[in-house]
Amino acid sequence: MLATLISAFGSSFQYGYNVAVINSPSLFIQQFYNTTYVERYGGPMEDSFLTLLWSLSVSMFPLGGLFGSLMVAPLVNKLGRKGTLLFNNIFSVVPAVMMGVSEIAKSYEIIIVARIIVGICAGLSSNVVPMYLGELSPKNLRGAIGVVPQLFITIGILSAQVLGIRSILGNNTGWPLMLGLTGIPALVELLLLPFFPESPRYMLIQRGDDKTARRALQRLRGWEDVDREMDEMRLEHQSEQAEGRLSVLNLLSLRSLRWQLISIVAMNMGQQLSGINAIYYYADSIYSSAGVPESDIQYVTVGTGAVNVFMTITAVFIVEAAGRRLLLLIGFGICCVSCALLTVALTFQESTEWMPYVSIACVILYVVGHAVGPSTIPYVVTTEMFRQSSRPAAFMVAGSIHWLSNFTVGLVFPFMESGLGSNSFIIFCFICLATLFYIWLIVPETKNKTFLEISQMFADRNQVEIHAPAQQLRTLFT
Repeated sequence: MLATLISAFGSSFQYGYNVAVINSPSLFIQQFYNTTYVERYGGPMEDSFLTLLWSLSVSMFPLGGLFGSLMVAPLVNKLGRKGTLLFNNIFSVVPAVMMGVSEIAKSYEIIIVARIIVGICAGLSSNVVPMYLGELSPKNLRGAIGVVPQLFITIGILSAQVLGIRSILGNNTGWPLMLGLTGIPALVELLLLPFFPESPRYMLIQRGDDKTARRALQRLRGWEDVDREMDEMRLEHQSEQAEGRLSVLNLLSLRSLRWQLISIVAMNMGQQLSGINAIYYYADSIYSSAGVPESDIQYVTVGTGAVNVFMTITAVFIVEAAGRRLLLLIGFGICCVSCALLTVALTFQESTEWMPYVSIACVILYVVGHAVGPSTIPYVVTTEMFRQSSRPAAFMVAGSIHWLSNFTVGLVFPFMESGLGSNSFIIFCFICLATLFYIWLIVPETKNKTFLEISQMFADRNQVEIHAPAQQLRTLFT
């Protein structure tokens, strides 16, 4: 529990915090950009150049996330899961200091560079934390523990929204401190995580250190008899020895992992291309059209963030009972219906008096659906679908797709919104529907299964055999 909370707070929380931290004080940060430019060059900044700088400030974060994802496999194989999380804090503390002193240094370039670096931190943490916790967890709690990183991402978003209220830090004097606070969770993790064990699977399968793996497993489970789990890990190691440690190129060409790879690509693309960022983009204008006063919109936004946190907490408690597949189907189904209804509501909200309230309901319903399935479950399933030798490369692919899709939506949606208006959400509706059908047809239920059992489930679809002694497999599965 403590390892879960510390790693999720120290790493995942920062991802969520930095997604939202720049939104509330955006007006004041842009004023700082303009003032700095005037002091340097003696004249005001052109609107087009200010828009460019602000676009860079926002979009460099997902671009940094992509770079971070590309670093996952080499770092987790070299430094271990816990070691990578500790190393990753460099990419949080350094940009936190940079952003905190940017106003004193009178440099907007520092903020843009810092956003890239903190994006690298988010790209690593969004992949390594689920991997670390998935390998620490007993199989009956793996789903619930796997949702915790996403819970802390939503708590990070909510924290940034609360701190961004004008009367707190979302003002002309508070924004540098608000940007710099991202370093605090990193310092907490640096101080406390070294006292917790490295992944037993990493120690046994990749480092060959049986003694340390056993000791770590005994600490995590709280009892001495861990022979069954050690045997399961040895069997997994034995079954994949012929494959060796897989690179991304090996992963892409390996037939035995073909449908697992296609599935994580489909789910991560569906997660980001389903319109979650567009919903948040549209939210303020929807609240405004419903008659919410301009000064109160920030509080409604915080309320939406609170709904997101509450539903993610709900997912933690129901994922082991309901299963991964069902939550994915329900989540994408709710998002699909919400996007369709929102398209209708936005089209008629000027002519129908009560329609703006339908729009608000659609936004909240969408957030509920996304929090239950698409936001939370892909990380859990990515951990479960791959064994030790292929997991780092799989997370590298999944993370790259996640951040590339995130970057694409941020880049393309303003043009979609300009050309299609409210009809943009029809596209997101079809993406949700397509992802739902893929999951329904292809993705199996993985709850309460060992990693080797899950590999066996995919073996038939991939038309391959899992190489492990048959008698040992029967004994383990029994």
